[in-house]
Amino acid sequence: MEKNIPIHLQEIIFSSSDSATSQQISKLEKEGTIRKLANRVYTSNLEDTPEDITRRNLFHILGHLYPGALLSHRSAFEFAPTATGQIFLTYTYTRKAQLPGITVRLLAGNKPIKGDTIFSGELYLSQRERALLENMESSRKLGPDSKTLTYPEIEEKLEQVIRVNGEDELNAVRDKARKIAKEVGLIKEFTKLNKIISALLTTKPSSILKSPVASARAFGVPYDPARIQLFESLFTALKQQEFQHREEKNTTTAAYRNFAFYESYFSNYIEGTVFEIEEAKRVIETQKPLPSRNEDSHDVLGTYQIVSNPREMKIVPSTKEELVEILQYRHQILLSAREDKKPGKFKDKNNRAGDTSFVEMELVTGTLYKSFDYYQALTHPFAKAAYIMFVISEVHPFLDGNGRIARVMMNAELSTASQTKIIIPTVYREDYLGGLRRLTRNQDPSVYIRMLNRAQAFSDTLLGDDMVAMEEVLRQSEAFKESNQGVLRIINN
Repeated sequence: MEKNIPIHLQEIIFSSSDSATSQQISKLEKEGTIRKLANRVYTSNLEDTPEDITRRNLFHILGHLYPGALLSHRSAFEFAPTATGQIFLTYTYTRKAQLPGITVRLLAGNKPIKGDTIFSGELYLSQRERALLENMESSRKLGPDSKTLTYPEIEEKLEQVIRVNGEDELNAVRDKARKIAKEVGLIKEFTKLNKIISALLTTKPSSILKSPVASARAFGVPYDPARIQLFESLFTALKQQEFQHREEKNTTTAAYRNFAFYESYFSNYIEGTVFEIEEAKRVIETQKPLPSRNEDSHDVLGTYQIVSNPREMKIVPSTKEELVEILQYRHQILLSAREDKKPGKFKDKNNRAGDTSFVEMELVTGTLYKSFDYYQALTHPFAKAAYIMFVISEVHPFLDGNGRIARVMMNAELSTASQTKIIIPTVYREDYLGGLRRLTRNQDPSVYIRMLNRAQAFSDTLLGDDMVAMEEVLRQSEAFKESNQGVLRIINN
């Protein structure tokens, strides 16, 4: 019992060998001030269910009832009961014990060793390497009743070690597990674990691996599983909705190029490459950079060179390898003047924006490859455009130019299907970024999809046959204003 707190105010109360305390507990129980939860366990909480009280205080209870026990096997990784309420402890004997809503599975085994840590009271926690060995043991039960995680789940934990800390760390895990195996008598289990680690490090055949994430690692194309889950949530949302077909109106060469000018202008402006309209027009008309802004001018020229070419904008990937190839050669054109940004090459160091860390550099190709499965399964042009744009933005495969290349890839999907391309005007920048953030941080695609759908509805009002008239519609739409100065208006013709 907690010191200095009266018994009747403690949520969890344990029976005591002290006669005075024992008598006090009996008296309080008879008075109805406390109630019994389980053998030797009482509570002063008379409102919540016994199951809720037990789960909230589970490790405190286990540490008191089974001093010196070890939270082990799958429980050492999950820190919670399974779906069927199983919790696994290594103890001095094998037995099942019941707590409200929880089955305590006591497994006879070695006591805690150096490296196993105190978890709660006198309850210990299996260190990572010991827990990995324990999960290599045979189990007669399956699913949530099994004391062990599945092989794919273990493989993914090991793959995560490489992903976060590299191969040296996984080798260190193997070395430590080898020593622990001898100490606690899990030699056979180490042999199994070693085969998985060897396969992940590609020193043994990878056919033994069951997890897609681990298999991808072994074949040299590791990917970011969390991002793939995010892409799946977007894919699902896109498949469940109907989207309007907005036929491309700017079909003449002049109209297509005029639209492409503003497409390029706004795509660069949104990334901080700010030009006055007339300056940008001069750069495009002369195909020469402004002397004082060589790199910025080339950014606008590079973007325009891609998006003003109808043939180029009808190229979309049919394989995952083509996706990578298209991204790289378009990026080479886009950032041709910025050698320090390695145009055409995937990033060689990790990048982030604010609190968001993008896909790690060694996972870029694998994540793009894996994302392609969902891309192929989408059919509506808008859905494919929304999906590919978010994938490129989220992976952030290059050191710079990721937003621009993402929007190029988006509009190529629309252009290929003769649909209205999308311009994100300056005034809509925060809506655009907010939709991306909401999907990234909350796995909520709804705001992102609505944002992009409105952007296309706006873009559908822009007719490029008359440049002056087009610019007037943009001004009436408040497109040139900053986000805090106006709201995007859709001007119906």
